[in-house]
Amino acid sequence: MTIILLLLLLSSFTPFQGAAQSAVFCDNVKAVASTLPNKTSSSPVHFATATVGQAPDVVYALALCRGDILDDSTCANCITNTFQFMSNATPADVQCFEGGSFYADCILVYNGKNILAAPLSTVGEYDDGVPPFERWNVKNVTGDVPLITGLIHQLLVETVEKAASSTPRRFATGVVDSNTNFPRVYSLAQCTPDLSSGDCLSCLNRLLGMINSTMALRMGGQMGVIRCYFRYDASQFYQGKPMISLGPASPAPVPAEQHKRRKSKLWVIPIVLVPLAGAAFVCAFLYFRRLTKQRKGNVLRLEGSRNQDSEGEEQLVWQGKNSEFSMFDFEQLLAATNNFSEENKLGQGGFGAVYKGKLPDGLYIAVKRLASHSGQGFTEFRNEVQLIAKLQHSNLVRLMGCCSQEDEKILVYEYLPNKSLDFFIFDEKRRASLDWSNIIAVIEGIAHGLLYLYKHSRLRVIHRDLKPSNVLLDNEMNPKISDFGLAKISTSNNNEVNTTRRVVGTYGYMAPEYASEGIFSIKSDVFSFGVIMLEILSGIRNSGSKQCGDFINLLGYAWQLWEEGRWVDIIDATLLPISHSVKMMRYINIALLCVQENAADRPTMADVISMLSSDIMILPEPMQPAYFNVRIGNEESSTTIESCSINDITISVTVGR
Repeated sequence: MTIILLLLLLSSFTPFQGAAQSAVFCDNVKAVASTLPNKTSSSPVHFATATVGQAPDVVYALALCRGDILDDSTCANCITNTFQFMSNATPADVQCFEGGSFYADCILVYNGKNILAAPLSTVGEYDDGVPPFERWNVKNVTGDVPLITGLIHQLLVETVEKAASSTPRRFATGVVDSNTNFPRVYSLAQCTPDLSSGDCLSCLNRLLGMINSTMALRMGGQMGVIRCYFRYDASQFYQGKPMISLGPASPAPVPAEQHKRRKSKLWVIPIVLVPLAGAAFVCAFLYFRRLTKQRKGNVLRLEGSRNQDSEGEEQLVWQGKNSEFSMFDFEQLLAATNNFSEENKLGQGGFGAVYKGKLPDGLYIAVKRLASHSGQGFTEFRNEVQLIAKLQHSNLVRLMGCCSQEDEKILVYEYLPNKSLDFFIFDEKRRASLDWSNIIAVIEGIAHGLLYLYKHSRLRVIHRDLKPSNVLLDNEMNPKISDFGLAKISTSNNNEVNTTRRVVGTYGYMAPEYASEGIFSIKSDVFSFGVIMLEILSGIRNSGSKQCGDFINLLGYAWQLWEEGRWVDIIDATLLPISHSVKMMRYINIALLCVQENAADRPTMADVISMLSSDIMILPEPMQPAYFNVRIGNEESSTTIESCSINDITISVTVGR
């Protein structure tokens, strides 16, 4: 059954606002309609683009048939019918409209704007801030809701990853059986085949990141932008066998007579396998023992077990299965950094210096050499190797490898030439190079990186030290969260964790419940994100030396201006005149929601992304933020004033119990 899902047709609530066009533009649309169906169906991957005409009447078009539609004629007919349907839907007194639509079997988009020119690395970001197409089943999941929604989430994540890695179609399907009364759930994800694996994954992950707590309860749903799309439903809506299957499969029934014969032979298995297993274990033990001696203890031991960290909290040890992670030789890094020369030094952190390096193949790297005298530096080193090697996302910095030889503990990252976010937002000259589109990209990129850590990665990670100096920028000013030395892995669904010994982090970005009681959760990182948002918009450090009105921190100052209706005074002068005033006000509103005093009042990162990506969602009114009462001249706050004036140093504070 073919279901027409209109995306872009004559509606202000769709991804494109269709605009009436001239007769020449309409003739160009007809020319595209006459050639694009056959061009698409004759492509091996059923994907094609077209450009017809000259400005100002040029038409840019894109068509893609769903990955399970293998028949050429079915693909061509779908696109032809889509053109016809959209032509018939145009009002009689209008020449024609820009537009597009999703069918059950194909996607078609044509527009007077060059929808084909955007860099593929920015897919999943939306023109003019318009949110993607989305449609959700009106019914909610029933039965064991946590189990079923968890399985659906796992299904979507694995389907997305499969689609991104599948060539040449960038297409995948899946199914999950919860073994309950709830029906099987089927999934599909697809990107345009011209995307790289990384760009496809980034695009789809951006969409998954917009699923908030309400959407996650629906029995079915779908979201899409021009170049990527996913859907799931409780009935199979695609052709062919699912490419991914989750959930335990029911074993085939065994005839009674055969079962009896099997049972009579089961006693043989232990007699045969136990000696073999014992011999294999002894051989493996002797081999690895000899290998360890050969290495003389110079290489970091990464075992497949769980260790206790210095706070007595369980830590997952990396098992070394990431093929892109390397063990570097110290001499190799010495040569790459020119003996760790001062001219190659990029910066100095609390646990050591970072140097620019160049490998023999010409690849630039960032080399973090931890101070040999820092015991905490080694803890950070171990934690980062164990953790970040397992994480892969376009908004997380990539750890390429490490070196552990005698007293040398070194981390090797991808090199990002634009340094860190604080290098731009707190410098008057460099900040002037950031326009509003850069600001949006940075804020949304950080949000998507955090959501990946909490929801879409294999490990649930709480960063605990999120700040502008730990957000790096690539060539295109895309943000990448870095420095996971203080991060924690949450091994349960418990939202709050109580640290038993040390509070670690950076004053000015530390949530109040963590600073005062040692309680941290994903809402602690949400607080830090809200602080960063305000700093990006204002160009003012939250706890710097610059006085903010009657307050010593940015949060109190921002709240005072918001209450007085003078929010525009928060915005840095480099962003003025304000041509995006409505969006700016929404961003300040969202930032204030993130820095609420009580963690329960802060939104989740999924909710934050939904609010950032929508211009029509009604936002809650924020309440008084944390640290609002920290004012100039308040003697009772003298301790806080002193500590807040230093926000570039990672600190540890002992919390009494």
